[in-house]
Amino acid sequence: MPLTKRCVAEFIGTFWLVLGGCGSAVLAAAFPYSAQPDQNANFFGLGFLGVSIAFGLTLLTMAYAIGHISGCHINPAVSFGLWAGKRFRGSELLPYIVAQVLGAIAAGGVIYLIASGRPGFALSGSNPLATNGFGAHSPGGYNLLAALITEVVMTFIFLLVILGSTDRRAPKGFAPIPIGWSLTLIHLISIPVTNTSVNPARSTGVALFAGSTEIISQLWLFWLAPIIGAIAAGYFYLAVFEPSSRESAE
Repeated sequence: MPLTKRCVAEFIGTFWLVLGGCGSAVLAAAFPYSAQPDQNANFFGLGFLGVSIAFGLTLLTMAYAIGHISGCHINPAVSFGLWAGKRFRGSELLPYIVAQVLGAIAAGGVIYLIASGRPGFALSGSNPLATNGFGAHSPGGYNLLAALITEVVMTFIFLLVILGSTDRRAPKGFAPIPIGWSLTLIHLISIPVTNTSVNPARSTGVALFAGSTEIISQLWLFWLAPIIGAIAAGYFYLAVFEPSSRESAE
C-alpha cells in the first residue's frame, strides 16, 4: 500500500479516535448540564465508564477498518513502539506522526465547534475539551511524578498487548478486540490521574483549542512519557518474547 494512502488512513483513524473518545468526554460525559460548570448533572451522562468504553470502541472499530491498510497505529507512541519492536520502518515514522497529529487537530477543532454551539458554553474547569494534565490539570489532583509513572506504565502495557495480539503466532483476526478493550481498561485506571493520554496526538489535538497556555506547557509530558513507555515495550518484547533463530527452526 503506498505511503500516501496509509497516511490518509492514519489521519482518518486518529480523527475518529479523538472525535469519538474526547468528543464523548466533552459532549456526553455529564448530561443534562447544570448552570454551574462544576455541578453538572449526570442522569443520562456517560461518566468515566462510558468515556473509557468510547475510547476502546473507536480504536476497535478503526482497527478493523484500516488495520489492513496502515496498521492502524493512530498514535505516535504506537508507531515508535512498533519501530522499536522491528515491526515498522524508521523512515516512515515522521509521515505517520504528522498524519496522526493533523487528524487529532482536525478532530479537536470539530469538537470545539460542536461544543461551542450550546448556550452558556465556556472553556472552564481543569480539563477543558478533555485535555490531559497534572497538578491543577489532573482530574484527581495528582502530581507530575504520578502522571509520569502512569503514562509510562500504561503505554508500556498497551504496546505489549498490541505486539502480542498482532504477533504472527497469535490467533488471526482477533487483535482489535484485546487492543480496544485494553485501551478501555487503561482509561478506567488513569482518567483520574492524567485524564488518560497514552497518545501524544490525542493530547495535542484538543490542547490547541483549550485556550490555556498552562495546558500547552504540560504537553511535553504527554509526548515524552508515552513514547518512553512504547519504546521500552518494543525493545522488551523483541528481547524476551520474540523466538530465537533456533526456536523458529524448531
